[in-house]
Formats: sequence, structure tokens, C-alpha cells
Amino acid sequence: MTDFTVWAPRPQRVDLVLGERTLPMTAAAEGWWTCRVEHAGPGTDYAFSLNGGPPRADPRSAFQPFGITQPSRLVDHASFDWSDGNWRGVPLPGSVIYECHIGTFSASGTFTGAIEHLDHLVGLGVDVLEIMPVAEFSGDRGWGYDGVSLFAPHHAYGGPDGLKRLVDAAHAHGLAVVLDVVYNHLGPSGNYLPEFGPYFTDRYRTPWGDAVNFDEADSGPVRQFVIDNALMWLRDYHIDGLRIDAVHAISDSSATHILAELAAEVRALAAHLGRPMLVIAESDQNDPRLVLDPAAGGFGADSCWADEWHHALRSTLTGERDGYYRDFGPLSTLAKALSQAWVHDGTYSAYRRRVHGRSPAGLDGSQFVICTQNHDQVGNRAVGDRPSAQLSDGRLRIAAALLLTAPFVPMIFQGEEWGAASPFPYFTDHADPDLAEAVRQGRRSEFAAFGWEPSQIPDPQSEATFASAKLDWSEPAKDGHAGLLRWYQDLIRLRREHRDLTDPRFERTIVLTGAGGGGRSGRETAGWLMVRRGSILVAVNLGPASWTGPVDARASLLAVSDPSVRLIDAGLVLPPDTVAIVAIA
Repeated sequence: MTDFTVWAPRPQRVDLVLGERTLPMTAAAEGWWTCRVEHAGPGTDYAFSLNGGPPRADPRSAFQPFGITQPSRLVDHASFDWSDGNWRGVPLPGSVIYECHIGTFSASGTFTGAIEHLDHLVGLGVDVLEIMPVAEFSGDRGWGYDGVSLFAPHHAYGGPDGLKRLVDAAHAHGLAVVLDVVYNHLGPSGNYLPEFGPYFTDRYRTPWGDAVNFDEADSGPVRQFVIDNALMWLRDYHIDGLRIDAVHAISDSSATHILAELAAEVRALAAHLGRPMLVIAESDQNDPRLVLDPAAGGFGADSCWADEWHHALRSTLTGERDGYYRDFGPLSTLAKALSQAWVHDGTYSAYRRRVHGRSPAGLDGSQFVICTQNHDQVGNRAVGDRPSAQLSDGRLRIAAALLLTAPFVPMIFQGEEWGAASPFPYFTDHADPDLAEAVRQGRRSEFAAFGWEPSQIPDPQSEATFASAKLDWSEPAKDGHAGLLRWYQDLIRLRREHRDLTDPRFERTIVLTGAGGGGRSGRETAGWLMVRRGSILVAVNLGPASWTGPVDARASLLAVSDPSVRLIDAGLVLPPDTVAIVAIA
């Protein structure tokens, strides 16, 4: 026997659809409808009909085995045989995160396929596997940020049991799992929530249309919908944390912001289950309130993405100045990012043409997640090209060294560690031909403004575009890739061995820079950079000629990106585009 329930305050009539049977549901308080059915249980497929209309998937569907527009399926979460009873989680400070997209991480593009590569992650030395969104979305392939069945792991990836097997296996390998979730919008295809109730409001506008209703009339059940979703991933799937997508696009004027409420509920569940659970927020506002304690007026997230660290590094290494890279480039800007993650801390942004951000004073490095590349910074480029398509091996090693010796939480994007040749372009699989064409033309128009020929932009709907993003797992053993992989492994090992490299205190990081001649764009991008982390010194030469840095004769080399780097009586000699990590006596 099963009690079917659904929140649907808008329709006057709701029917439960079970195959060929249609059963009337009973109206309950506050817009809820119920129906008790014998001989229904796990594995039963069902849908709801609103005012006699076509069947709609359950907004809280646990599984959509045939896609977003088809019936939902009941799932018994308690029936899965977990083996991680002794798992106690991983604290975020000192950890290294690895971001992956399930559909392109393995040849099969499934949760099971991802399990096959967990040994690689252990050998690399990372602590946390961060998975891009897996909530059911349109078609069989996509980034996942247009999910519409937020409680249902994507059918093409392996559904609920597939995700549980991956998390269980990750824990057996000593890896925590963070899941990317999207609460600022839903996808354009298969989103029938407005037919059920006021899930959205036109009071605010987002890049995707009406905002999710977190503060208007009847917003209470919508807020609970999101809270219940977050707790489900942590409780029923044993996920260790959530990365909340684009919280700056969440509009909520309530006395308690939805992010603060969510973080508090996660902390309560973590206390009950006895293991750490993380809330990591993505925002481009540079606002310390994201990670401040609620008692101090904050939202209580554990950490936040700091994309400006990426922008400062990439712009310096490549000379790019288009779009939001306009605010970055000089070594002085990179030095600021290396010191405090955010570049704009109440300073003028030429890109935005206004003052942006607030000071991160009082925070520490564990409250910032940084990267040299991620799905956005690669995939939102015209052709999805990675830094390895532009940078020399030397500069890739410099980027890795600055990432993995920083006082922040470093994140590696799948394949970055061996300089993967595969791009990561934007891809979709919308069945609606009008929507598919709109996405296709939108991408072409967006990048045409930057001088790209439309024919050069990969068709997001093409299966070939998706296939091009799949990692080639033969690469890590090949020349041109194996050496870079060893470099990443060595850097993570050093991070483990030397406590100064995981010390999150900003005041323990000192950055010095010096010009070494004109950069590629004629600006101050070439020169030297020295980062002092307690007893560890990271020295970088981005100039066109060898540079000798002042280092005590008692120092010792811990790691060098090139064998030509050496210590002499006069100091540390670095040829162009090299980096050395030195222990200071």
C-alpha cells in the first residue's frame, strides 16, 4: 500500500494515473492532494493529471526511467545495501576537490563508468569528487544545469541505484562526494511545475526567466521543496556536500534567506548523522556574507567559489583581456588573488563599470574554492578549449603549482591533471526542435559578437559535440601527458607533507612580484613571482629570460617544473616559464 501525495494548489482537480487506471485524489489542507492505493510500491510507474489534462511527472519524482515527460517511478531508498557504515566524511580545509561530468568522465558516460576511474583519483591524491548536476534533464546528454525533476538522478547515467553505487564506491576509496545542485532556475523543457502551483514569480527576472518563488505568497512549500531536495541527496544518497549553483541568481527578501535556511538544515542533519556535510556556494558577488556565520549576519555556507582567482591567473598566463578578463592581467592583480582569492574587494571593475565586491578580511583560505579551469571557464568559451590548447607545458605546470600551493581549497577539472586534449564544449539534447534551434542560434550569436564565425561554433545539439568532450583515458600514460600527471601527483603529495601548504590563514601568505620586460600584450604580465607560505617558497619566472631569485644557501629544492632550475650560491636560477618549490631553512 502506498500513499501518493502532491502539492498542487492551482488545479481544481487532480487524478492519479497508474497505467490505464485513473484514480481521483482527495484535496487536503494547504493545496495538498492525497490518494492511498493498494498493490502499489517500489517499481510502480505513475503520473498526475491536472484538471483532466495530460499526465505529468511527479514534481518530487525519485526516478524518471523514460525521461522528463514520462511517468515517474516509486523508489524505496531503504532497500539499497550500503557498505559505508564506517564512513566519517572528509573536512573541507586541506582537501583537494576533483570536478567531473558523469556523461564525459568515462567511455560509458554512467555512474558505473565513473567507478572504474576512482583508483586514478586515489593515485592522484584528491579527497573530494564533485559531480556536476545529475537531476533529470532533457534528453540523454547535457551539462545538467537545466534539470526539471530535481529529486531524480538522470536515467541515462544509471538512475538512483547507479548514483548510490558510485557514492558507496567513492567512500570505499576514501573519497567524499559533493553534488552540484541548481535552485535558481529549472530547465526550459519538461518544466510543468507552474501547472501545479506558484513555484515561480515574475517579481524578479533571471537569465532563465521568472525566478523561483522563495518569498512571495505561497512560497513556504516551494522553500520546503528545495530544502527537502537538498536533504534527500545527503540522507538517501549519502552525499557529503552540495555545491549550490549561482546563488547570486536566487532572489529572496525573506528575513531568513533560503541559502541560510538550507545551510542550517544541512548542519542539523550532519549533527544527527555524525559526519561533516558541506555547503559550497557559487557567486560572482564577492560578498563575505555567503560564508559568515548566521550570528554575524551571514548565510552560513562553508565555502564559496572564487572565480576571480582563475581569471587573474589565466589572464596573466595567456594575455587574454576580452570580456570579464578586462579586469585582470598584471602580476599585481595575480598577486592580490594569490593573497586573498578575490581581486575586487570594493574596487572599481572596468568590466562592470562600477565598484564591485567587499573585503574578505576575517575569512580564511578554506572558505574559498579556486581552480585553473572548471566546467564554466572551459565550456563557456566558444569552442570549449582548455588551457592545454593554448599554454606551454611550462605554463601549465606553473598554473598547477600556484593552484596546489595556495591557502585556498584547490579544485581540479577532469583531465586537467594530464593536460587532456579533449575540449569541453557546451552540449544539449533537447527533443523540442524549436528549443534546439534557439539554443543553437543563441550560442552562435553570443560568440559572433566576439568575432567568431558561426560555422566555428560547435553545434550543442550534435552528438559529435558531446563525444568530443569525452576523456581519452589512454592519454595519461602517453608522452606529453604522463609528465604533467606526475607533476600534479607530486604537488598534492607536497601539500600533504608540509603543513604550511594547507595553512588557510591569509596572513601566512606573502606574495612579491617584479617586472621582467613587456608581456605578450605590452602590459605588465611578464616577470617574476614569489609566494612565501611559512617555510615554503614558490618561485615563478614568467619573463623572457632566466632570472635569479634571492634564496638562502641553506634552502633545498622540493620540486621543480624543469631540470634546468637549480640552486647556486647567488640564489635560485629559473629559466623562462619555470617554477620551483623550495624549503627555506
